[in-house]
Amino acid sequence: MQNEFKIERLDNQFCEAIIGLILPIQQIEFNVDIDLAAQPDLLDIEKHYDGTGGAFWGAKLNGELIGTIALIAQAEHHAGAIRKMFVKKEFRGKDLGIAQALLKTLIAYCRDNNLNKVYLGTKDILQAACRFYERNGFKQVRMEDLPVYFPRMAVDNVFYGLDLKPV
Repeated sequence: MQNEFKIERLDNQFCEAIIGLILPIQQIEFNVDIDLAAQPDLLDIEKHYDGTGGAFWGAKLNGELIGTIALIAQAEHHAGAIRKMFVKKEFRGKDLGIAQALLKTLIAYCRDNNLNKVYLGTKDILQAACRFYERNGFKQVRMEDLPVYFPRMAVDNVFYGLDLKPV
């Protein structure tokens, strides 16, 4: 029996699985007031992510989707926005390292595609997520200091940025 997860690019054939992973985490686990209607990107991954020059990745274990991360690219600004970073509760933590592997995949993609800055929004109630981003070098950004091109989600109230320029 295979017990190692693998990360792969996802496209529209995975929309149902992506929705099945993300919505219960948002609505049930974290009680975030958001539904599918507020997230039309989940119904057309290829348009909203690949179409920008970004991508959508999933972590799979034994064929089951257990985690996601996505990037909306802003190539003209050499930047991107991280979206849809979710890992099923039973697969979270440092032991398996799924979130870390997903983020590493996204950052490598950014570097390969000359995207030097990434931003993200989250909710302050998601303290573990905030700590995860901070451990990975993200710095908190005030909403008024976000670039105008950053695609905001109405439910987000904490924002982060990471500079990927070579040192």
